[in-house]
Amino acid sequence: MPQKENRQFLQGNVVAAHAALAAGATHFYGYPITPSSEILETWVNLVGDPAKPNKSPVTKEPLQYLQCEDEMTSGFAMIGSCLAGKKAFTTTAGPGNILMQDAFSAAEALRIPTVALIMQRGGLSTSTVIYSQEEVTLTCLGGNGEGFRVVYSPHNIQELYDYTIKAFNTAWKYRYPTFVLGDGYQGKMHGEVNLHTMDPKSYVKPKPILLSNKGKNKKSVNLRNCYDQEEEIYEIIEKYRKDFARDSKKIAESESLFLDDAESVIISHGIVSTAAKEAVGRLRKHGQKIGFWRPITLRPIDLPGLLKAVKGKKEIIYIESALGQLSRLINDELMSSNDNRVRNVRIKTMFKPALGISPRDITDFISKNVS
Repeated sequence: MPQKENRQFLQGNVVAAHAALAAGATHFYGYPITPSSEILETWVNLVGDPAKPNKSPVTKEPLQYLQCEDEMTSGFAMIGSCLAGKKAFTTTAGPGNILMQDAFSAAEALRIPTVALIMQRGGLSTSTVIYSQEEVTLTCLGGNGEGFRVVYSPHNIQELYDYTIKAFNTAWKYRYPTFVLGDGYQGKMHGEVNLHTMDPKSYVKPKPILLSNKGKNKKSVNLRNCYDQEEEIYEIIEKYRKDFARDSKKIAESESLFLDDAESVIISHGIVSTAAKEAVGRLRKHGQKIGFWRPITLRPIDLPGLLKAVKGKKEIIYIESALGQLSRLINDELMSSNDNRVRNVRIKTMFKPALGISPRDITDFISKNVS
């Protein structure tokens, strides 16, 4: 069904809030932190008068928000709304992301469909509030658990809108905590975006989790997250592992360009991949046989797409604004594949933690380091 276009020139964080509205979200819980605060502010404006709030265009329910006293409260308040069957979400960055890992770990352990919009900022600790890709490991594998999470990494403002909508549907369809991993540049930049309406066929309706809707006699559901036997925990993790492996085949996404004749392949994600795509186009005009691959989902990684991208290549060139957080994820997947055809691929890296990376930076690096 063709969706009505609504093109506007907006800030990334504003776009993210509008995407949550378009996805059918009704409840927001958060604590302001740069560079994500405008998401909270925009949602508050979308709610309007708390005494007579505006209604969701999708569910017709009143929109709600609560600015909590800290990130920990925000995370668990979000979980409470999800348990009640409401599409709730939060947003944070940097040290706030660290503080929310307790709630995110609980959501992972109990398969609660939370949604969090993360606008990364650089380490060390509180450090810069401008830009970074240094929250990849934290978001994908943070907390005490095995990383049964879904993490989308959009590369521009339009994808920030599209994948925020998708995050809500994915979370409620598969029951995993789901993240949209942006960054300070994406959140603060302005650009044209199509605020299209969601395809009704893709909408996943939320249901109360603590109350069974089967039959006329509704029964309460007990979610247990405290065990005294290691064997019980093992059985649950094994079940989750099998579920995640099965669901990953439907969730994982990637993008590739110019792989057929490529001798080397650049791998990057997020906003850095926007620069990488431009750089690859320039390099190919000068005869360089360079290909491009990016994971759209960092959890789970699209392993079939990854193997197709790197097989037969001389080298992988990782480009990221971190000290190898993406490359560790990718290398782990390649090693676990047990595919001998990828074992001898050389690896080169361009790591610039907490710094922006331009197409010129990439073309200069390739010219000096790739034969």
